[in-house]
Amino acid sequence: MKRIFLPTAVVALCATAAVRAQEVADDSLRMYRMQQVEVTATRADAKTPVAYADLEREAIARSSYGTDLPSLLALTPSMVATNETGIGIGGTSIRLRGTDATRINVTINGVALNNPDSHAMYWYDTPDLVSSVGSIQVQRGAGLSTNGTGAFGGAVNMTTSALPTSFGGSASLSYGSYNTQKQAVQLSSGLMGGHWTLDARLTHIASDGYVERGGTDLKSYMFQAGYYSGRTMLKLLSFGGKATTALTYTGATKEEMRLNGRRFNPEGMYMVSDGWSQRVWHGDPPEWKEVAYYDDQTDNYLQINNQLIFSHAFDDKWTVNATAFYTYGYGYYKQYKDDAKLVEYGFDPSIAFTPDGSKVRRDVIREKLMRNHLGGVNASALYSVERFDLSFGGSWSRYSCPHWGELDWVEGIAPEATARRWYDNDVDKTDANLFVKASWEAARGLRLFADLQYRYVHYEAWGVNDNYVDSSVGMQPIDVDERYDFFNPRAGVNYTAGRHQLYASFAVAQREPTRSDFTDRYRFAADDSYPTSERLYDYEIGYRYEAPRFTAGVNLYYMKYKDQLVPTGMVNDGSDVLNVNVPDSYRRGVELTASWRAARWLTASANATFSQNRIEDYVDLLSASPSYGENLGDRTIAYSPSAMGSLLLDFHWGGFQAVFHTQAVGKQYFTNNENEALSLGRYCVTNLDLAYTLGMKRARSVRFGVTIYNLFDQEYCSNGYGYSYMDTWSEATPRRIDMAYYFAQAPLHVLANVTVKF
Repeated sequence: MKRIFLPTAVVALCATAAVRAQEVADDSLRMYRMQQVEVTATRADAKTPVAYADLEREAIARSSYGTDLPSLLALTPSMVATNETGIGIGGTSIRLRGTDATRINVTINGVALNNPDSHAMYWYDTPDLVSSVGSIQVQRGAGLSTNGTGAFGGAVNMTTSALPTSFGGSASLSYGSYNTQKQAVQLSSGLMGGHWTLDARLTHIASDGYVERGGTDLKSYMFQAGYYSGRTMLKLLSFGGKATTALTYTGATKEEMRLNGRRFNPEGMYMVSDGWSQRVWHGDPPEWKEVAYYDDQTDNYLQINNQLIFSHAFDDKWTVNATAFYTYGYGYYKQYKDDAKLVEYGFDPSIAFTPDGSKVRRDVIREKLMRNHLGGVNASALYSVERFDLSFGGSWSRYSCPHWGELDWVEGIAPEATARRWYDNDVDKTDANLFVKASWEAARGLRLFADLQYRYVHYEAWGVNDNYVDSSVGMQPIDVDERYDFFNPRAGVNYTAGRHQLYASFAVAQREPTRSDFTDRYRFAADDSYPTSERLYDYEIGYRYEAPRFTAGVNLYYMKYKDQLVPTGMVNDGSDVLNVNVPDSYRRGVELTASWRAARWLTASANATFSQNRIEDYVDLLSASPSYGENLGDRTIAYSPSAMGSLLLDFHWGGFQAVFHTQAVGKQYFTNNENEALSLGRYCVTNLDLAYTLGMKRARSVRFGVTIYNLFDQEYCSNGYGYSYMDTWSEATPRRIDMAYYFAQAPLHVLANVTVKF
């Protein structure tokens, strides 16, 4: 009897285990399928007539040593990354087709990350986000309907990594030049009970920076919890962190860098008569100054992002997605201002003026604070059959943010006299949209596409701003109450025949002004009018060829603008670019891409962009005819290089990988009058990433890596700004003074990394 029972029991147990293993595999497969359809409404695919580039997890992982995401995004066509600290950590930003970050829509899981007020994307407010991103799509031009501010140069669409189905984790350590370091640990539960899974990450990133006193200290977290049941998924995400970055946005003039070194940073500097810590060349004309530096010249910010994502597939045709989100932020600048005018901080005239009417100047330590709340919901439905795809949905969000200033210390003034707010204002913004998209295969290989979006914006700002206007006005009053109704249609056609694909599209995009467009306009405008919204007509036509080992593409674009807000070249004291409407302008160019798998162990890819970016009949207000300005004719738009390109070589053999990437960027002007004194020279920078991965018995893998940045030790600046003013007091004849400031990048430097996955 035992002889019969034992073999039978063994067979039964094996069969049960096999069934259970199959159930787990099925659960895992269903889970991955649900995560794949999580966010698709804002994504393009091979059938969509849109110029785009995808960055997959392998490329993303190579950039997770500690540098900010812009360094990774610079791998895509027409993209430039900039940095203030000189090493890709801290004050980083991007430009796409010459447009700045306030005109590039950034989303994660369909939720907008751009600040609704400034439209800017502050990458260091979400430290080490790259370690939690599973895929990135960069759409160039107007792209598809999206949530948040309009895409005037393009859109960066990210999704978080899919939750793993098996238990595991990783630990990562990085260290390199300028005391740059990263420590990160990540742990995943795997699929529990066939339905539940958890994932968490903690990271610390720090660096002294290349520029003096350019330190960065970033702490971040990511937590995900998912529930999966059949065709239903519910996922909770929370991510964010606390950032402390030294202020580096002033930059330095070429003369200051020549006299004091390329690492010179004037932030927090004040003059002293004795006990000085450093002597520097400063002023115009430059002379030796005895100076010291305030050691808490910092930007401090806490941001917490929360998302609750629901997805349900009714069948193979219908899927619905909904995301509720809430973001909290609180932060402040802390700054030392040398020899500040007290009248500009709202002091009573009895304190701010001497008996003879002169303005009293004192050193001050000030804080500029903000606390913001953003909440809302995105929803979409997708219907797909063999030859027809339909998606529709919408989004609603509400943003509120008080801004205020406090004085920590004023030289010679009792603390009780400074215990007040020297400015105080509030912002409320409502942003909502509805969209419908359809894609129909009208004939074999021929697909028609349409995308219609309505967007409503209500922007309010009121109170007193931090700008001192004059003695009659005092601190600048703010009273903005603007509503915008935007209708943004898109249409296109895509034809595929074998390995060949041809597409064309037309899109309209519209966008409201930013906070600084409203509040800082008085600095250069001849009247008190508000800026107008801007409109883009985007024409794109492209061709792609795809073979098993070779792909190539060409994309032609013509972006015609009405009332585009272009940089004046000036910035406010928060480093925000000041913009002005110009009636007619355009960007047109050609984008070339190619990739060749030359061998199993070698892949080469390249891209290049050649463009014209022009303002038609540009009027320079700073001229000999101040009442009317001077019409300079067609001029190049600021920060718009006419040529740029990059080359990437990927060598991989066994566990070894070497990735060589070089990028060249053409000349850029800081202002729109093509002033050579206010320009950034062309540059070319090369990075080399080396890594070796070992398979281990007690760990899935151990990866040793080192990245050599600026391999050929080039002296270059990735960004800068400039402005001009008329000197009417030094001589009888007014003369134009040009001021240009630059952000120097580090010479050859390295960052090593070891990552253990288990």
